[in-house]
Amino acid sequence: MSTLLKPDFHTVVAERGSVRSYDPSVKISREEMAEILKEATLAPSSSNLQPWRFLVIDEPELLKDLHPIAYNQEQVLQASAVIAVLGDMKWYEKGEKIYTLSQKAGYMTEELKQRFIQTAEQLYANMDEDRKASIVDIDAGLISMQLMLIARARGYDTVPMGGYDKEKFIEAFNIPSDYRSIMLIAIGKAAAPAHPTVRLPLEDVVFWNKI
Repeated sequence: MSTLLKPDFHTVVAERGSVRSYDPSVKISREEMAEILKEATLAPSSSNLQPWRFLVIDEPELLKDLHPIAYNQEQVLQASAVIAVLGDMKWYEKGEKIYTLSQKAGYMTEELKQRFIQTAEQLYANMDEDRKASIVDIDAGLISMQLMLIARARGYDTVPMGGYDKEKFIEAFNIPSDYRSIMLIAIGKAAAPAHPTVRLPLEDVVFWNKI
């Protein structure tokens, strides 16, 4: 599918599925992968501090190393790449850079920039680890969903994977100690469609004004 002729949003949402069988002959160029990731980073995050980090694994030998760590899921070997979604537990340290860029772009005043920097350095830095992890996980979930929809819009398929040995992954791929391993996302061209699934009826999951 041409990246210039993208389907409408409703089609993208309807067609996105968790694909577990990929055409290994289809490779996504690093240039296009970078475009996908750049579009994904438009996702929202707490105070716009963008705690997400990505390790894109596309070398066959490294994917073979990842295969047993991911409990031998075949999509690891078949997909164009596996994107490890990571969360930087010291994400707030990027606050000065982010807010300086915003100030230079004319999106905030110098006074507001300093206030946001102070908040990032004091509020987030002094949070307990559980609250930090919750923020990082939420923001990583937002960008992961956005990434999967962007991939579908470009004619690719994905599957998010929580089933892998995180400790072994961190060790094998030398993940920095300040990074939290959140999920793996296989991305490529489907060799077989996603298995059909159903959703609970809306009345089982939606409440109006009170539960």
